[in-house]
Amino acid sequence: MMLAEVRISVITATWNSAPTIEACIKSVASQVGVHREHLIIDGHSTDGTMDLVRQHAEGIDVCISEPDRGIYDALNKGMRLASGDVVGFLHSDDVYASTETLQKIAHAFRDPGVCAVYGDLQYVDRGDLTKVVRHWKSSRFEVENLRRGWMPPHPTLYVRREWYEKIGGFDLKYRIAADYFSVLSLFSLAGFQSFYIPEVLVKMRVGGVSNRSLRNLLLKSNEDLDALRRSGVGGVRTLFLKNFSKIRQFF
Repeated sequence: MMLAEVRISVITATWNSAPTIEACIKSVASQVGVHREHLIIDGHSTDGTMDLVRQHAEGIDVCISEPDRGIYDALNKGMRLASGDVVGFLHSDDVYASTETLQKIAHAFRDPGVCAVYGDLQYVDRGDLTKVVRHWKSSRFEVENLRRGWMPPHPTLYVRREWYEKIGGFDLKYRIAADYFSVLSLFSLAGFQSFYIPEVLVKMRVGGVSNRSLRNLLLKSNEDLDALRRSGVGGVRTLFLKNFSKIRQFF
């Protein structure tokens, strides 16, 4: 049954994403039983990404390609162009775990008190989406969890658009941790109610920007610490707990 009362905007930021963008587009197009729009925000790719996007134009509602200031700038552009009640992000390396993922998310948003929905995430091999490298099993949100380093898997997080507007979107001060700062900001707001779906919603290829080099790992840690302090959530202890909690995802 079509869930007509909820429209979901899926935003995909791309830059030289030719090897994976087709799988991402097809994954969005395959979603059943939900009203959705797909926005492609490209950073002026030069590797043929846009040629592939144009081949699948029938499944894409908004597409722009122009220089930008990085992924968070692209995502902010997407949010300004989105028309859905709910906003989520499927990165060009990622795919949904099933054809019913968005339907399940939309169903949870039928409760008008729900501001955000999230689930579990699998990190998979870049060349074999069936080979699981890490499994990020999340949990129901409790306020004290933020100080313990908790955050929902951001690729699975869907939020009512007005709440992103309340925090001003993603802070371009951060190159890697703007998503973490947005989570800390959103989940600290009074009245922000979330719903956890205890199953894998997204498969994410390993090899993201934050883990590509020691330099990026250090940058991410510094940005995470700054985000924690700015938000008033915590400091070094919370950062340690956040990083330590990732170990169990490999087992």
